[in-house]
Amino acid sequence: MPDQPTVNASERAPYLALVEELIRYDTTSSRSNLGLIEAIRDRLRAHDVEALLVYDRDRKKANLFATLPARLGETNGGVVLSGHTDVVPVTGQHWSSAPFDPVVRGDRLYGRGSCDMKGFIGVTLGLLPEIQRRALREPIHLAFSFDEEVGCLGAPLLLAELAQRGIRPAGCIVGEPTGMRPVVAHKGNNAYRCCVKGLAAHSSRTPSGVNAIEYAARLICRIREAADLLRRSGPFDRAFAVPFSTAQTGMISGGIAVNTIPEHCEFFFEYRNLPSEDPERFFEQIVRYAREQLEPEMRAVAGAASISFEKVGTTLALDSAEQAAITQLVRTLCNDFETRKVTYGTEAGLFSQAGIPTVICGPGDIDDAHKADESVELSQLAACDQFLRRVLDTLTAP
Repeated sequence: MPDQPTVNASERAPYLALVEELIRYDTTSSRSNLGLIEAIRDRLRAHDVEALLVYDRDRKKANLFATLPARLGETNGGVVLSGHTDVVPVTGQHWSSAPFDPVVRGDRLYGRGSCDMKGFIGVTLGLLPEIQRRALREPIHLAFSFDEEVGCLGAPLLLAELAQRGIRPAGCIVGEPTGMRPVVAHKGNNAYRCCVKGLAAHSSRTPSGVNAIEYAARLICRIREAADLLRRSGPFDRAFAVPFSTAQTGMISGGIAVNTIPEHCEFFFEYRNLPSEDPERFFEQIVRYAREQLEPEMRAVAGAASISFEKVGTTLALDSAEQAAITQLVRTLCNDFETRKVTYGTEAGLFSQAGIPTVICGPGDIDDAHKADESVELSQLAACDQFLRRVLDTLTAP
């Protein structure tokens, strides 16, 4: 990887003000992102670039897509620069400064989203004048989504709209924090809700009730047993820090009083699969255990007892093709040919599934994301700026 430029915090790069502007918008996934999206739309419009907004059902959130055409007006092919606009909550975290009031301290920029991933978006927007000065052989596309942090809910709507309009980019760079090193694969993440309906009764008469919490606990233990088997027996991919698929239960609720047999219990669990593994196989074994063993026991006491499942979020796994032009381009520009795979998920798998070869490469360290005092090194933002300029060089006509 090329040496990262040295940055003096007193020398404010033009893109830094844009990153700070984006951070000031509280785009926690539970809130609307329209203020930020409309600000980006207006900035693009000021450069005579029209943006497509793809809204959610309630029109409270939107994806943004814009194309800066090649010199002859071509809008297909080219490279997508992609980022998500939502951020995780700050609730319960103890920050040294206001999370949505960005501040530079030393050689780092602090603020929610500085690392994940408004830094990348701000640097990208800062290059608009430069992109327009270039005589591009291929277009540059911008794709900014909503609700990546809660199951990649926005990107599928955007990709469906692009397919309907016949827009076919040749490759995509997702700017998630990788330390400006190319990442070619990540695990999938599949989130599920399970609702157990039993039969309430006084706790002194346990044989006449169906304890929803206890049956949920048995199901949770089954999930843990399946996860332990994956840890022991694989399959394995040693390029991942955690080289096997994983599963865990993250939230549970149920019951109304200690002396009442609980009628309802709800819990959420997830399965993070290696790219080579089909997540449906894991899910089916959990459902089979509920249907074949637990429900018959429950219904022997209460015919209306049941266990239901709902898939509440999916992040598709990514496994980039090494021979893809975008993979080779990013590797060459970064001078980094290591096979790097990560355990966290991104929207890259969705772009790849849509037929757009995709690589992940962006500023920051994922260990600095999602926590109090989230930050990104200024040198990382500068490295991102230089990397994107090199991308432009490869797309510029001689």
